[in-house]
Amino acid sequence: MRFEIRREVALPVPPEDVWRAIATREGQAGWFMTFEGDDAAAEIVEDAPHRLEQRFGTQAIEYVLEAAEGGTTVLRFVHSGIAEEDWGDEFETMTGLGWDHYLRTLREYLVHFPGRPAVYVEAEAPPGPEAWTGALEAFGDPAEGDTVDTPVGPGTVDLRSEHYLGIRTDNALIRFHERSLIGMCLAVGHHEYTPGADRAAITDTWTAWLAEKAG
Repeated sequence: MRFEIRREVALPVPPEDVWRAIATREGQAGWFMTFEGDDAAAEIVEDAPHRLEQRFGTQAIEYVLEAAEGGTTVLRFVHSGIAEEDWGDEFETMTGLGWDHYLRTLREYLVHFPGRPAVYVEAEAPPGPEAWTGALEAFGDPAEGDTVDTPVGPGTVDLRSEHYLGIRTDNALIRFHERSLIGMCLAVGHHEYTPGADRAAITDTWTAWLAEKAG
């Protein structure tokens, strides 16, 4: 199935700052994820700090950066190609929503944690439809702007939608992703900006929390 997802976002920092966030492994860990081994980009085309294209098998991701007034940037984003699995309409819907979430996280990173190196951690809840509801209830079914307690300290809800919950603490961005439409369990991504952060300890913390609250 061929697909094409396009987005355009305004970012309140110059292109050079956006470029570091999207084009370096250290920067990507701050808002997206890290790629290693077979998941690493097979082909990269760069024209710093204006255009970046990453090709993964049958798919491509393109970022085009344009300087705007007041030291800001307009980012034009395209994810296109052929979906290798037959997920039907859910693939493009969920992938599009996913990019909305990631681009929102990119903005949060650039505004609140600019240039800070990150440790990225993922953890998954036990399978089951009650996981998402359990996680939301653990935080009091919060709205954007609410203050919540997390196992890594207090934070502010900076993103709340049907399939995503984002929390910003003093040293981290935490992202919950409800993935039932594509047959996957609830996952949490944690971007930690504390120097020397222990990836294994953070993983254990979230694995235990998800087992208790979303199991």
